[in-house]
Amino acid sequence: MNRFVFADPNQCIGCRTCEVACVLSHQEVSKIESLDPSKFYPRLNLVRNGDVTTPIMCRQCEDAPCEQVCPNNAIYRENGQVHVIQSRCIGCKTCSVACPYGAMNVVAFPVEQQGPSELFKMNTIKAQALKCDLCGTRDKGPACVEVCPTNAIRLIEPQDMDQIKQDKRKQAAVAALAGVPA
Repeated sequence: MNRFVFADPNQCIGCRTCEVACVLSHQEVSKIESLDPSKFYPRLNLVRNGDVTTPIMCRQCEDAPCEQVCPNNAIYRENGQVHVIQSRCIGCKTCSVACPYGAMNVVAFPVEQQGPSELFKMNTIKAQALKCDLCGTRDKGPACVEVCPTNAIRLIEPQDMDQIKQDKRKQAAVAALAGVPA
């Protein structure tokens, strides 16, 4: 069983603090002061549907469909987590189509590259598949979990899943004894 981040739509207020924290946690410290809104690429997406809001992020699937369909083997699993090798990503968007949660984002941005001579610079487009990486470089864990003002977002560990299942089974048994549908 793997770790993943889960958001409770009953507690989410749609403040987008999680998106901002996500973007900032993936920026170089020197670039935070000049963060360009056109380059705002969170690795989670806040979804609004009527009265419900909730962030959608990678569930670190055990049998990750995105990994299975990647033609360049840019997506792999290691230590219970799905990773993307950006240098291999060609931006084909196959992973986005395959993800059942819509948690994979492919973003394209201009990259200045050196041309055949030093005087000639070319602007090309580089695509990257972005997804929740559980803020693997942060000692405190996922930034979205840390900043959520309503505690709607939490990191689920394998042992948490066992407790959640046990609690639900108890609730179902109590409801069955009371004659109430679970």
